[in-house]
Amino acid sequence: MNILLCLDKFKFSLTANEACAALSKGILSKNDRLNVVSHPMADGGEGSLELVKEILNLKSISVHTLDPLGRKIKAAYTTSDDTAFIELACASGLSLLKKQERNPMLSSTLGTGLMIKDAIENGYKKIFLFVGGSATNDGGIGIAKALGFDFLSEDKSSLDPIGMNLAKIHTVINTKTSDISSLDLTVLHDVSNPMHGPDGAAFTYAQQKGASQEDIISLDEGLKNYASILNRNLNYDIGSISGIGAAGAVSASLLALLNAEMKDGFEVLAEITNLEEKIKNSSLVITGEGKVDASSFQGKLVGKVISLCKKYKVPCGIVAGNIQELKINNETIAFSKSLQSRAIDVNDSIESAEKYLVEIGLEISEEFLV
Repeated sequence: MNILLCLDKFKFSLTANEACAALSKGILSKNDRLNVVSHPMADGGEGSLELVKEILNLKSISVHTLDPLGRKIKAAYTTSDDTAFIELACASGLSLLKKQERNPMLSSTLGTGLMIKDAIENGYKKIFLFVGGSATNDGGIGIAKALGFDFLSEDKSSLDPIGMNLAKIHTVINTKTSDISSLDLTVLHDVSNPMHGPDGAAFTYAQQKGASQEDIISLDEGLKNYASILNRNLNYDIGSISGIGAAGAVSASLLALLNAEMKDGFEVLAEITNLEEKIKNSSLVITGEGKVDASSFQGKLVGKVISLCKKYKVPCGIVAGNIQELKINNETIAFSKSLQSRAIDVNDSIESAEKYLVEIGLEISEEFLV
């Protein structure tokens, strides 16, 4: 029996590699004759850069930049030939902030923009940007600011590139401080949400980034305003594009101002790692991540893996830190198991994730692989 473990990271707990290793240990603990293949994955969110670095044997470049609240930090991107791979979460990620610091009204992607600027100045013509795991809801104006764009209010005042100022933008100007004429930028996203509206960036993701309900409404209105400004100034109708809601609608600025191309992060990484062929040749696939909920089926890894399993009629199990009640009517799903169902509390499930994954692996072996 060929068992493929295709897990994403368990946020704040285990990397995808570590999660696969723990689950594999449990599965093989009572039956070492099983053929268990670990295939750690990502979908354009956090962990994507490390995955690509390992697969393509890339080198790292460290750079001075800013965190989501404008504090000085060091972060790294990876390179190969004329291509740079940058992960937004390295400079603008939620994991860089303490819980009490999270506030998408005040956070910015400026630090990620400084990393892109560094790559351009070092001669890298092609840039792949992984955009998941952000602490921001700024429509990408932070990145655009770092690359020479300015955002003005109705009274011509320059605005800080933060979420709360999206509603104040009246004019966008290019100050031409960076040569982006030959930039080939590809944004790898991990969701299918539009820019604004009930399924948009703010209403879907801003709460987990620290926004109150009042903030969420304000951020959504800000994104609507910014979309209308881009449409008016550039004749670019960007608001309803699928996937543009990823990472606080960061791609809005990247597509409209930087002529970027947007691709599905999972599909690019699946192609690089030959995932589809491995699923096709498996007897059972197990996927999962820290949290599985409705958004997991809106372009994220778990939903994508299940779709591939359905395509090849391969049963698929879900293992996650937390599985919210889902109405899944899919004969492909063989089982679902969560760490929180056996943990004392949320903190215990995070701190003892490795132990619980080993236990779940043993259960799977005894219940489904006899």
